[in-house]
Amino acid sequence: MKIIIQRTKSASVSIENRTIGTIHEGLVLLVAFNDDDTEEDLKYAVNKIINMRIFADQNDRMNRSLIDIRGQILSISQFTLYASTKKGNRPSFTEAGNPQTAKQWYDTFNDMLREREIIVQTGEFGADMQVQLINDGPVTIILDTQNK
Repeated sequence: MKIIIQRTKSASVSIENRTIGTIHEGLVLLVAFNDDDTEEDLKYAVNKIINMRIFADQNDRMNRSLIDIRGQILSISQFTLYASTKKGNRPSFTEAGNPQTAKQWYDTFNDMLREREIIVQTGEFGADMQVQLINDGPVTIILDTQNK
């Protein structure tokens, strides 16, 4: 499981000019799965994401978590995080998970975040989406559950 974590002031996702998800302060997550992922990987990622201290405290130091600020999440499926560019000019996506399994993991991952009382908005798995965000900082972090 690979996740790009972006701290944001606000974000939204649209399909065919129709907004399907909007958040205010929080995180945009670009999420990809592969066939080696397990439920333990999802649990690990959820705990890391909601407890990661990347929001400013009163001294302007990154010392507060998503939970601390009562932030929201916009979760976007993005299989292209598993792109391999080793050969030629066209990326290979053979390391990306089987779409049916990946969709199940994506839904489970988002449900696990919601179980922690986080407001989660999502894109649509497999759709052509347009994502807009105001990256705060910018703060962008890569989380790979295969490299704990």
